Parts: sequence; structure tokens; C-alpha cells
Amino acid sequence: MLRFKASGLQAFASAVFEALRLPKQDANLVARCLVEADLRGQSGHGIQRLPMYARRLRAGVVNPTPMVQLEQSFPSACRVNGDDGMGFVVATQATKEAIRIAQDQGLGLAGVRRSTHFGCSAHYVLQALEHDMLSLVFTNSSPALPPFGGARALLGASPFAAGASTTVIARGKLRLMAQRGEPIPPEVGLDQQGRPTRDGMEAFHGVTLPFGGAKGAAIALLMDLLSGLFTGAAFGGRVRSLYNDVAGVQDVGHFILCMRPDLFLESTEALKERMDELVAILKSQPCAEGVTEVLMPGEPESRCAAERERTGVPLQADVVTSLCAEAEQMGLEFPSPA
Repeated sequence: MLRFKASGLQAFASAVFEALRLPKQDANLVARCLVEADLRGQSGHGIQRLPMYARRLRAGVVNPTPMVQLEQSFPSACRVNGDDGMGFVVATQATKEAIRIAQDQGLGLAGVRRSTHFGCSAHYVLQALEHDMLSLVFTNSSPALPPFGGARALLGASPFAAGASTTVIARGKLRLMAQRGEPIPPEVGLDQQGRPTRDGMEAFHGVTLPFGGAKGAAIALLMDLLSGLFTGAAFGGRVRSLYNDVAGVQDVGHFILCMRPDLFLESTEALKERMDELVAILKSQPCAEGVTEVLMPGEPESRCAAERERTGVPLQADVVTSLCAEAEQMGLEFPSPA
């Protein structure tokens, strides 16, 4: 592992996307989202994906300059047509609109279609939190896991807003583990013939199993229903693969709900005080054997980000090689290790 300054990686990624005709503001946004994922320890959604996004932009299946259309269909809801733009850009605009509506109506819902992969859902949760908003952020994605009892991938490995995936392990992590030569945990994936496997790449190209059995499969179906079917986006296994399908646009759907913190309480501060109380209760619980501290969702990622801001973002050698190749192709310079 080599370590790189986050600022250097972000500047490099921004330059790549700007060279691929994204407006400077959008290039900066996408670069920031990728590097923030690396900082938070979500490397499967980090800068390692830059060559893949670049490939899709070059293939013309992602629009670098989308005309994102926002139409308020009801007082508390907005239809968003992403014009096949980068999902980071489309989802950020949709979340901004959902926040605006919620500030006025108490609830703000954005239903997005004609988008593409939007990275970590945590980006949009944090965007809402900057405005003291509660939020739910769902998306659908290309087939990765089967319906309960099935052997063929049909539903996406769609994330919750809190950043917890509805699969046992995020698909990007399968690739990383395979690249490292590490076996994946048992009962996580099936190969393309529907057989259990501990080979990360076989599971990546095969089936990622849902967590929680029938309940996990039902949650994955709900993500597709709300994000795809409900919004007018692709659904039912029709979202094109981010990794190996450049025959057409993805038509990914997002479902973004923002809620004012004082919707039921007298003030924002009242909600924050109650949240502080809940955190204190959770933190005071006895630890399980081998555990030293009860952590809140997002707490490990925040600690990781603080540490990596100091020490640099670690990248695998093969990831560095692919990024250097991208830099050479674009006539750019990849940053030196920190």
C-alpha cells in the first residue's frame, strides 16, 4: 500500500473529469465524493473507480453536461430527470431540491430517473445533515443478488442512506479482496453457476447474497420498487451494469426523502437533545466479548477519515497502476506518494 495526500488525489481526479468535458464545478464534486469515500474507508467506492467512470464517459453512455430537470409534482415532491448525467451530480441536485422543499413543507421527496451510479449514499445523507435534515436515501442498481430462493442475479445491491448495504458485503469490496488474493467470507456469494464460492471475483461476476435471508431480499426488492419502478427509472434487473455494459445508458433511479427535525418536536434543538440521549444510552451498553466500545453508525468512518487526513489515503499497487495509466492517457501527472 502506498499513501497519498487526499488533496492531491482530489486535484488529479478533478482534472481528469474536467478533461472529459464535465464542467469544473461538477468535476470538483465528483472528485470530492470519490476521495471522501477513500478517506472514510469505503475504498470500493473511491478513486479506484475513476478509470471505470472515465470509460463510460468516453463511450458516451454518461452525459458530461446534463440538463437536470426538476419539476415539483406535488407541494412536497419533485420529479427529477437526470439526463443520464454523473449520478453524483444528479443526486446532489436532487438532494438540494428535497432539502428546499422540506424546509417549506416539512417533508421533501425527490424521485430521480435517468441517472447513473451515485457512489456512497452517505454523501447525500451528510448533505442533508448539513441542513439539520433527517433523510432516507435509496437507489437501485444493476443485478447483483437474487430474489429469495433464486439463483440468478436480478436485484441490485442497493444501499441504505446510513451507508449499510443490503448485501452481506459491498460488491466493490469483493473486487478489492480478490485483487489482494484474500478469500471472501463464507455464505456471501455464488458463482455464475449458482454455486457457493469464496473467490471474490467469481462472486462479483456471479451473485452477491442478501443479508438476513428473506428479509434482506425483501429490502432489496423495496429499494428497486421505490428507486426504480416508483420513480419511472429502470427496474426489475434492467439497470445496465456499471462495470461491463456500455451498450446504453443505465437509467438508475434514486429515492431521496428529507425531513425537518422539528416536524413532530418543538424545535431542532429538542431533536438534537433527544439524539444525544439516545447515543448516551447506546454507548453505555455492556460490550460483547472481544469488543471494547459500542460505536454508532458512521463513527468508524469518521475516525478513519480523521486518521487518513493525517497519514494519507492508502491505495493498492494495482489501483495506482491503473490511475497512472489513466493519467498518461489524459496527458496528466498522477501525484507522488505522501
